Amino acid sequence: MMSDEELMLQFQGGSREAFEALFSRYQVPLYGFFFRRMLDRNRADDLTQETFLALIRHVKDWRPDSSLRAYIFGIASRIAAAERRKQSRDTAPAHRTAASVEDPEGAVVVRLALSKLEPGECEILMLREYEQLSYSEIAEVLQIPVNTVRSRLFRARMAFKEILEPVKRDACK
Repeated sequence: MMSDEELMLQFQGGSREAFEALFSRYQVPLYGFFFRRMLDRNRADDLTQETFLALIRHVKDWRPDSSLRAYIFGIASRIAAAERRKQSRDTAPAHRTAASVEDPEGAVVVRLALSKLEPGECEILMLREYEQLSYSEIAEVLQIPVNTVRSRLFRARMAFKEILEPVKRDACK
């Protein structure tokens, strides 16, 4: 099986099959990335497609000495940030409550806890725990040093634990 980087090099050379293979590998993870942030299935699907369009438009910008996974999630991260800015300007009601109702109780508790974190803490925690990015990939996505990733991730985990502590105590009663 070819690595992501080998496929990207072929895609840069014009291979449609290489793009289709990358699409197959990243469609579900990107959809999950957006759904966990937007809580709207249709919007997550649209933003996933936007990410692949951006990848096509910027195919020549990727450098073989960097992780393709980090490059793709970097694109997705910028698209998600733009979407959050757009949503904050819109006056339409958010779809968050409707999507949350479909989730099991534990997932709702985790989502509520994540929503109480600072945006930067939430993002770094989600990149590590949900997207399973390495510290170096997170550093590349967020354009910060690896040691900063480590310290921010530690603080985010501690804050998350502190938020969940009352819920844990209530569950044990």
